[in-house]
Amino acid sequence: MHLDLSELSQLAPIFRELFKGYHVSRRDPELYTQLSNFQDQYRTLFKALGFELVCDTRGFYYFVPDMAAAAVNKTAQRLALFTFILVEHLADQGRDPIAVLDGGSLGREELPSLLEKYRDLFIQAEVQTVEELEEKIMRRMTQLGFAGEENGVYRFLPPMHRFLDVCLSVQQDRDLAASVHSVLPLPAPVLIDEAAEAKFLETDDPLDLSEFDEESEEDALARAIAEEQESDA
Repeated sequence: MHLDLSELSQLAPIFRELFKGYHVSRRDPELYTQLSNFQDQYRTLFKALGFELVCDTRGFYYFVPDMAAAAVNKTAQRLALFTFILVEHLADQGRDPIAVLDGGSLGREELPSLLEKYRDLFIQAEVQTVEELEEKIMRRMTQLGFAGEENGVYRFLPPMHRFLDVCLSVQQDRDLAASVHSVLPLPAPVLIDEAAEAKFLETDDPLDLSEFDEESEEDALARAIAEEQESDA
C-alpha cells in the first residue's frame, strides 16, 4: 500500500496519544474521524513501526500493549480490579452494571462508601484512601480515555468495554459452574429388595458413589478440584 503522509494530518497527536496508552474514541472527534477515514493507512504505518492498531467495533482505537509489560502494569491491574469491584457493587445495589459502565456515570460522593466496602481488595492495589482512589484509579481512567470527569461526575466511555468484557466472561464462567449441579440429568429412583441392595453396595464399580452419600456441596467441589489436579499432574 502506498502511503501519502500528507493525508495523515493528525499523525503526530494520534501517535502520541496511542503510544501513552490512551484510547481514542468519539469524544475526540478530530482524532477519531482521522483514524476512521484512514484506518488502513494508519494501521499499515504503525505496523511498520512495530505497533498494532486495534479498532474496536464499539467505537474506539488503541495500541495492543507488549504482553510482558502489560502483565506487570500496575495501572492496568488497578483499573481491572476497580471494574470487577464496581460490577459487584452496582449489582448489589440493584443497578445494571452494563448500563452504568456503558455510557453511565458514577458520582464522586460514592467513592468513600465504595472504598470502605471493598477495603481489603483496594489495599491489594495499594489504595487506602479516597485521595489515592481518585489519584491512582479515577484520574488514570480519565487520562487513558476510559472515562470523562465533569463537576464531580465520572462518565464511562466505550473503551471501558475492554475491562467489562473480562468481567462478564468471568461471571459467565461462574454462572456456568453454579448451574452444572442443577442441569445434570438425575437417574430415576429404583426400588430394590434388601438382598439386591446388599449386593449392589458390594460392587467394585469405580462409579459407585455410596461413599459420598453424606458429602456436602463444598466437600464435593473440593474433591472434584483435587481429583482434577491429580489427573493434570
